[in-house]
Amino acid sequence: MTAITTASPADASALKALLEAAYRGDSARRGWNHEADILDDERTAPGEVEALLADPAVTILTAREGEDLIGCVAVTIKGTALGYLGMLCVAPDLQSAGLGRRLLDAAEDHAEALGIATMEMTVIDGRESLIAWYERRGYIRTGETRPFPVLRDPPVTFVVLEKRLGPA
Repeated sequence: MTAITTASPADASALKALLEAAYRGDSARRGWNHEADILDDERTAPGEVEALLADPAVTILTAREGEDLIGCVAVTIKGTALGYLGMLCVAPDLQSAGLGRRLLDAAEDHAEALGIATMEMTVIDGRESLIAWYERRGYIRTGETRPFPVLRDPPVTFVVLEKRLGPA
């Protein structure tokens, strides 16, 4: 049975490895939810996961099968009623079996318990199948775009999506 629990600092290296495997490189191409054909650098910088785990505004939820970390999602408190959803991923060989949906539901439940009324996220604009997946789960395009933090050629931008969760 897959357990969804809150990550601890001891999970940092396993989280980094999961994020890199799910988003970048040849391993990511085994799943449908990857950026390997768009970006070729590291998904998370050295020390970034540790900093997120130490930030009281961030909760990283993990999915585990026994001792193996197989999925994660991060919820960041951005304001009194606004949260940011990020780092949702599932190990490439385990994608398309419903675990991403379970992690998304757990993240939204966690956010609502914190009083977050609206969840926001950014998705690379060229990832139409992923955007459509979020839209089927109630997220809507706000019409806003944001620049990618590193200049790229060709340029990469983010589409902003949001979902109303409930009253704050």
